[in-house]
Amino acid sequence: MSKRPSEELARKLTVTDAVIIGMGAMIGAGVFAAPGPAAAAAGTWLLAGLAIASVVAYANATSSAQLAALYPEAGGTYVYARERLGDYWGFLAGWAFVVGKTASLAAMALTFGSYVAEDLARPLGICAVVAMAVVNYFGVEKTARLTRIIVALILAALAVVVSASLLGGQATAANLSGELPGGVWGVFQSAGLLFFAFAGYARLATLGEEVQDPRVTIPRAIPIALGIVVVIYAVVLVAVLLAVGPESMASSPAPLATAVGAGEWAALVPVVRVGAAIAAAGVLLSLLAGISRTVLSMARRRELPGFLAAVHPKHRTPYRAEATAAILVSAVVLVADLRGAIGFSSFAVLTYYALANASAWRLTGEERRWPRWLATLGVALCVLLAFTLPMVAVIGGIILLTTGSVGWLATRRQRLPESR
Repeated sequence: MSKRPSEELARKLTVTDAVIIGMGAMIGAGVFAAPGPAAAAAGTWLLAGLAIASVVAYANATSSAQLAALYPEAGGTYVYARERLGDYWGFLAGWAFVVGKTASLAAMALTFGSYVAEDLARPLGICAVVAMAVVNYFGVEKTARLTRIIVALILAALAVVVSASLLGGQATAANLSGELPGGVWGVFQSAGLLFFAFAGYARLATLGEEVQDPRVTIPRAIPIALGIVVVIYAVVLVAVLLAVGPESMASSPAPLATAVGAGEWAALVPVVRVGAAIAAAGVLLSLLAGISRTVLSMARRRELPGFLAAVHPKHRTPYRAEATAAILVSAVVLVADLRGAIGFSSFAVLTYYALANASAWRLTGEERRWPRWLATLGVALCVLLAFTLPMVAVIGGIILLTTGSVGWLATRRQRLPESR
């Protein structure tokens, strides 16, 4: 479907901007919260889980990168699956992304509120959602600028964690244990949990209509951002394991703060809590941008209500999609359970990435930048990790994806032929 210039988004993001947005999407509240459950599942072997999650993320990232270079428009895998697998699979990818990331946004809002003031977690979380939606409303350039600041503050907080853990007098190799509390399956469970901390790199693909020279920018930015984040996560997890061991990590709702508080640098624990709150805000900022662009793309094709396809005449942003997403997330925050939201989000997002890899598998030799087997591996690992999640999350995810599919099939004849 062709778009008039007034309906197009502005291409203003450079490679550096894109890398920063990708890092901002990944280095979020997940790194402050996911290590605890991962340690409970795999003990010290959560480092193996991190390696598995990194492989999955890399396969997904390369698939997203080469597809985004071919289809540089808003929507990400919603567009790729539609073009490579068919209309239904495109819808399923978009639907999985929207509902999964809505749950993820609710989880991040609750995390933000909990770190600032636990008793006021829900109202504070809603305030954070509204504030980040307002920033996105005024344009993607402002999103990139604020993300730079947020990433710098998060990295400073993580530097405090690593320094306090290694230099606070509590670090010892004796804290490392070779036990596997959940067996080999527990290692895969930890990978699924830690993957939640990575899910953000493909946010660059959903911004494909707003980067300069997307055929060059996106393939460069996604692997660079992912590589930097993998190194950061590995350093942080090793430091925390040496400081307090897997048992203390597993029993703490804030394992990074626990590691800092266990040594001589305990006075810096508030810095870690502030860093976690900032991280959650950063994820809210980038996730809202990603969801609104996918909603925009789906609305353009009448697979969501058409009024959501509006682009602001001045700021060139999908302002109605932004506002609708913020309202829905705020409603979920009022009733959501944090762990349930994370589990459901992971299932839906892994479904989304499985479809991204399947789409990349269909690329021709001339279109391909990475080998086909990498996309095959990505599909297999996404499915495996999805079914390591709690059964409630799996069943709930299947029900909601099925409900969306039924709705799509029921309204198929009502959509205009030219909406494609």
